[in-house]
Amino acid sequence: MEMGYRIIIADDHPLFRNALHQAVELAIAGAQLLEVDSIDNLMRLLGDVDDVDLLLLDLKMPGASGFSGLALLRNQYPDLPVVVVSASEEPAVVQQAMRFGALGFIPKSAPMRTLVSALNTILEGEPWFPEGISLDDAPGDNIADRLASLTPQQFKVLTMLSEGMLNKQIAYELAVSEATIKAHVTAIFRKLNVKNRTQAVIALSQTE
Repeated sequence: MEMGYRIIIADDHPLFRNALHQAVELAIAGAQLLEVDSIDNLMRLLGDVDDVDLLLLDLKMPGASGFSGLALLRNQYPDLPVVVVSASEEPAVVQQAMRFGALGFIPKSAPMRTLVSALNTILEGEPWFPEGISLDDAPGDNIADRLASLTPQQFKVLTMLSEGMLNKQIAYELAVSEATIKAHVTAIFRKLNVKNRTQAVIALSQTE
């Protein structure tokens, strides 16, 4: 493998971060490894560094519930290659990761040899998912695509709506006018094909 890869490991469990660290070092000589333990720290890091070649993302860590972290990343960094590393191995979970644009899905139970092999495959530009799982059986018109159509600011507004904040509170937090927030909310309803706040929040909750 060529040198110079920059890889982020996002997981709140130090032991598993260490295991991933070892797997990456076995797969790629000389990779620059960065580690974070929450979605907030991850978004801060992505704002500070350029040219990230790969993100290894745990679905469950502070700031993320279900697929909300992956949805946020796909929304704000659509070109960033993301591989989900998760303790949840059910086919439905893997399929949802596929729908949200993950380049791969590595079960946490995978032995080191499988981890290394998966990382090699992914860094060669090929997706890697557990055998026997595809999107062929999955229903279309997925919420993942609709959420991905939101702008970063709209996604932020939707997240704040899900926390129960009012338009004027969101406007204050984002330092914009209440009219601007109303316009964002209208656009969010249209893109998600919903009629009110409750339905919009339910749509976001489907990423969990």
